[in-house]
Parts: sequence; structure tokens; C-alpha cells
Amino acid sequence: MANTEKPTVVADDVVVTLDYTLTVNGEVLDTTEGSEPIQFLQGHQNIIPGLERELYGMKIGDTRNVLVKAAEGYGEYDPEAVIDVPRSEFPPDIPLRVGVDLTVRNESGELLDARIASVGKDMVQLDFNHPLAGKDLNFAVTVVDLRNAEPEELAHGHVHDEFEDEELEFEFDDDEDFELDDEEDSAKKN
Repeated sequence: MANTEKPTVVADDVVVTLDYTLTVNGEVLDTTEGSEPIQFLQGHQNIIPGLERELYGMKIGDTRNVLVKAAEGYGEYDPEAVIDVPRSEFPPDIPLRVGVDLTVRNESGELLDARIASVGKDMVQLDFNHPLAGKDLNFAVTVVDLRNAEPEELAHGHVHDEFEDEELEFEFDDDEDFELDDEEDSAKKN
């Protein structure tokens, strides 16, 4: 029988609605201010471990400042995760500029996120570390709401949004012509 009583504290298998502001070195990097709070399933590694651990026992309306050390956030910076790739291996349409984010397929076919760290005459340095690796994260959090997870959410290990299981249908007016202008058309072909 499912538990129908509303949870009163953050605990495993509880859906948490959370407002937060993330700062690193005094700079705001992310916030829910002015937008919807996030929802996640506590205890299922939907958020970084250091933050998840600090939320246990909080109640609706509780506010807390949480310092998450790099090791429990996005990990320590790993110099081994930076590699040099010959410039000739990059397709000509990729802008070779420092800071450009790329998705790269490794030899096993796995997709990995990388960022261009430097560009030389013959080599491009790719950094596979998360952009926040090695950084301590400061969170200001407020628990907005708590609810019991649905059985499907528990089975899948994450919160389902209201559109996740809906079938979407798209209809187009047959009388409309959908043509690309010459500029869009040439961009699509390249």
C-alpha cells in the first residue's frame, strides 16, 4: 500500500522541490530565481552528492547555505583528462576557438563532452573535465515543497514531468508551404 501521507522532511524516495542559487568564487553561475524551482528524487543521485547529503532532514520553507567541496561536486580537476589532438582531425566546420564546447565520440563509440582549452598551429588541446571540476560550490537553497514519489518515478529513479508520458501530435496546415530561404537552404546542405 502506497504512503499517502505528505512527507514532512527531505528523505530518500521523496520528491523535493528546491529553489537554489549556485555561486563559485562569489560569481552567480546558476539560479532558479525568476524561474521554476527544480524537482528531483532524493537519494537517487539526481543532484551532486555533496548537496544531496546536506538536504536530508530539511523541511518545507527551510533555507540553508551549503558549501560543496570539489570532490563531492563535479570532482577534482584531472590533468589526465586533457589531451592534444592534431588540428587535421577536426572537421572544417568546427570553430577552433578556446572555450568552444564539443561532443566527441571516443573509440568505444561513447559520447563525451569536451571544451577546447587551447589552439596551436598543429595541435588542439581538449579538456574533458566538467567546467566546474576542481571548484568548491556554494549553494543557497530553500525547500519549496515535498511529496511522495509515484511508483513509476521510484522505478525509474527520477521525477517525471507532466509531459513525459504524453504522446504529442503535431499538425500542419496542408495549405502552407514550408520552404527554406536560400541562406537556410545552403546552410542545411553544408
